[in-house]
Amino acid sequence: MSELNLSENAQKALDLIGNMTLLEAADLVKAMESKFGVSAAAPIAMAAMPGAAAAAAPEVKDEFTVVLTAVGDKKIQVIKEIRAITGLGLKEAKDLVEGAPANVKEGITKAEAEQVKAKLEEVGAVVDLK
Repeated sequence: MSELNLSENAQKALDLIGNMTLLEAADLVKAMESKFGVSAAAPIAMAAMPGAAAAAAPEVKDEFTVVLTAVGDKKIQVIKEIRAITGLGLKEAKDLVEGAPANVKEGITKAEAEQVKAKLEEVGAVVDLK
């Protein structure tokens, strides 16, 4: 290894680290990550890996689930809206509403999920998208 032009403190630290066991060095790395809010993970060289750009792109979620988390004060209106949205019978819609939190619709597009959420919130229900 060639000599680097390091300050005296940096050289002392390098010498100290060089004499550590592997476990001590790992603990030091964890402590430095925690103290300085950084990660010591090696960055991935995108140019060196064919297809890495596609793999590194964030996954776009295209299927959503509408979850009824709370009914609110207008339980009957929520049941009616659930029936209209899902096509369930009265008993099934009532059971779904009373069983909140419960999935209303699964595997739908974002636009449809937003519509369903808006309709349910309009009648006082609390809804999440997952």
